[in-house]
Formats: sequence, structure tokens, C-alpha cells
Amino acid sequence: MLREFEDILTQYEPMISACMRKLNIYKNHELYKQSGRIALWRAWMKFDEQKGNFPPYAYRSIYGAMLDELKKEVHREEYIDPVEDEKLAVIIEQSFTTSFIHEELGDVIDKLSRTEQDLLLWIFVEGISLSQAADRAGITISGIKKRRERLLNKLRERLA
Repeated sequence: MLREFEDILTQYEPMISACMRKLNIYKNHELYKQSGRIALWRAWMKFDEQKGNFPPYAYRSIYGAMLDELKKEVHREEYIDPVEDEKLAVIIEQSFTTSFIHEELGDVIDKLSRTEQDLLLWIFVEGISLSQAADRAGITISGIKKRRERLLNKLRERLA
């Protein structure tokens, strides 16, 4: 039975790659390939010949699994949002509460625009999600991500 699936996997590996191209997946290739392989295996295990042909069923299963994985990734970015530099996040939080400890950072933060200061406060002190920050700022989530990245780069440059 395992040998049979290995043959199926070899045959349908191009379909997994095609689904990745169709969904414009450009990073985490191995994660999505594995997701597609698992979906193929599940489809192979569940398939009933009386209900139709296997290739369309396999394609829908693979494509759906990759879509689910993309949704999970968006959720992770939006709500669990890993900060690129954890040390910087800690320093920022401390500077808002006790700026005298980090005078240099406090000076840098004071020179930021009010919008940038608000963004720092929302994300790093209040700990709100990117979607909530986007709502407050009246822009899209991708806009908030770009602003956050520019802000962190600005802080890094000024503190270096």
C-alpha cells in the first residue's frame, strides 16, 4: 500500500507544483509542498471510484489544503505577528514606561512623528493586532506592515 502511494506521489508531484504556481506561493515552498503531499495522501485514502475520477478530486484536495495553509499564514502574520527583533520590542516598551532608562531611545522616539509614535504605542505597548492598528490608522493591514517595517528600520538606523 505504501509503495502504491509512492507511485501516486511521483505521478502527482507536478500537480502540487502547479497548485503552488497558481496560488503565487513564493516562499515557504517546502511547507506548501508537504501540505500538498498530505492532502494528496488523504485524497488517495478517501477516494471512492464510484463518485468520479481521481485527478480532479486530488487537485481540489491539494489546492484546498494549500489555501488553508495560506489562510493560517495570514492569521499568523496578522495576530501572532512575530517581531523581527525581539530585543528592540522590549526596549521600545520599556522606553515608553521608563524613558529615563534608555535616554537615547527616548530621544529618538521624541523625534518621531506623532503617527509613528502612535504606531509604536499600539503595536509594542498595547500589543494590538495589525488589523486593529490598521483600523485605528484608517489604512490596510499591508500599509500597517510597511509602516512598521519602515519605523523599525528608522529606529535601528538612528540607534546604530
